[in-house]
Amino acid sequence: MAGQQVPEPQNALPPDALHDSTLRQVVHLSLGGPQLRIRVSNAFGARPLLFTAVHVARSRPGGAIDPATDRAATFSGARQALVPAGAEYWSDPIPMPVAAGDNLAISLHFDTPPDVETSHPGSRATSWLAPGDQTAAPGLQGAKTFEHWFQLSGVDVAAAPSAFAVVALGDSITDGHGATTNGDDRWPDDLARRLAAAGRPVGVLNAGIGGNRVLLDGLGPNAVARIDRDVLAQSDVRTLIVLEGINDLGVLTRDAPVSPAAHRALVADLIAGYAQIIAAAHTHHIRVLGATILPDGGSAYYHPDAQNEADRQAVNAWIREPGRFDGVIDFDAKMRDPARPDRLLPAFDSGDGLHPSPAGYRAMAEAIPLDALTAP
Repeated sequence: MAGQQVPEPQNALPPDALHDSTLRQVVHLSLGGPQLRIRVSNAFGARPLLFTAVHVARSRPGGAIDPATDRAATFSGARQALVPAGAEYWSDPIPMPVAAGDNLAISLHFDTPPDVETSHPGSRATSWLAPGDQTAAPGLQGAKTFEHWFQLSGVDVAAAPSAFAVVALGDSITDGHGATTNGDDRWPDDLARRLAAAGRPVGVLNAGIGGNRVLLDGLGPNAVARIDRDVLAQSDVRTLIVLEGINDLGVLTRDAPVSPAAHRALVADLIAGYAQIIAAAHTHHIRVLGATILPDGGSAYYHPDAQNEADRQAVNAWIREPGRFDGVIDFDAKMRDPARPDRLLPAFDSGDGLHPSPAGYRAMAEAIPLDALTAP
């Protein structure tokens, strides 16, 4: 899956780009099974959006597909789908055996562009845009490339009866800023590989949005607002990992200092937001694991001071306290520099003092007890 938002101007397609165009996007699966469904999205559109053709196939380099595996998706038996404003549509089940780690190319054709684009800018994967209906083409002619997903929010794999999903709700650290383009080396990707290697049929759904906050909209809706679509509406979710809050803490003083009372209020409001997420998940019998917020003392973007660090410590203390979350993943303890605990360990730092490197993301995945994900 991918968390949905209206793209920022620099990440949006030109207004007419999807006029009689094919959009081919590659997704990486964390779970295998004999059939799948595709979820197309018009979540932020204000008018219905017509998907005139949707195809799925095994991906090949350079935007190509294996034509022997190409399948046309249907929606209630029809090849087209008119998706209402604000809605998402699941395709009918598509017989197509897939395995954990497979890459699929999903090709969408539009006659008319959406009035408002629905997107996941931080795909960390190359997408292709080509003229006309080339949804079944083995290779795309006249294609342009970019690194965003549009109008596509998920793939659902029919797996074994014992299989279930874990959702990682987060910001750019979960979305994978600092990871390798087309490398599938965010921490949720690494966690999915650990689960597969251990023989555990668990899908890992990445609901990270770069810049996301718990309390306020910004890059994407706030985490409390998007839990219904990005967590509760997903199939067979049993566990939720929450790693959010660094942007709430950082934005508070990014542009100017604030009063001690404002610091206290933010910490209290952030904790209240976590409590709401936990309550919503528990209503659906979903186990919630709280992840401590990573250090950001070396960030030139947020330039945190001692009070910001005190806020982070206060929030992490609440997360660690028994009886708050159903379990704790102490990313802070794993990722901090023992010599300077307010900073990332240099070996795990992507270079900006805020986001981990691929090595850091691997360390995060290794810090997650697998039994905590599968406990009742």
